[in-house]
Amino acid sequence: MCAQALVLSGRQIRLEPLESTYVDGLAAAAASDRALYQWSPVPHGRDEAARYVETALGWRDASTAVPFAIVRAADGVVIGSTRFWNIERWAWPPGHARHGRQAPDACEIGYTWLDRSAIRSAANTEAKWLMLAHAFDTWQVLRVCFHTDARNARSRAALERIGAQYEGLLRAHRLAADYSARDSLRFSIVAVEWPQVRQRLQQLLQWE
Repeated sequence: MCAQALVLSGRQIRLEPLESTYVDGLAAAAASDRALYQWSPVPHGRDEAARYVETALGWRDASTAVPFAIVRAADGVVIGSTRFWNIERWAWPPGHARHGRQAPDACEIGYTWLDRSAIRSAANTEAKWLMLAHAFDTWQVLRVCFHTDARNARSRAALERIGAQYEGLLRAHRLAADYSARDSLRFSIVAVEWPQVRQRLQQLLQWE
């Protein structure tokens, strides 16, 4: 999958492979407005940022995640993080057209957060555009899913805005940022829907 080499570049941002060199930048970005992250697992301080990166790199090395630092293209400042994760490779039988693939068959996009300066900018939309285009056009996945805390109205609105389809509520699904048993809202985009979502994202980026 060559996670270490994967850089996704847009007009406003670059998604650069997450490494320990980004610890200070992540800590600074997360300190911009702590109130933004009530429902999101975001590192607080340098020590937590170091552990955050260490965990993400462990998942990368296990081939279950591809984590990124979100970098502002204009000045190279780190403004957040995101990742592909829950990467799935299905057991296609011999003779099937997808048998022997190295690329994922499905994945999740998550652990996405941005600093205060990037909220209501094109950064989140462009990050989703870059990642979804890579997932569907390069990896040729069949599904990309998203989960968000049921209490996170801003995240739900953002997913609905790009055209992700709501699938339902998962009760006591994951550990929440406040260390409660989180109810999650599940959204997804499947391959047949990608052309319409791609057009929607292109329109949004033109407006932003």
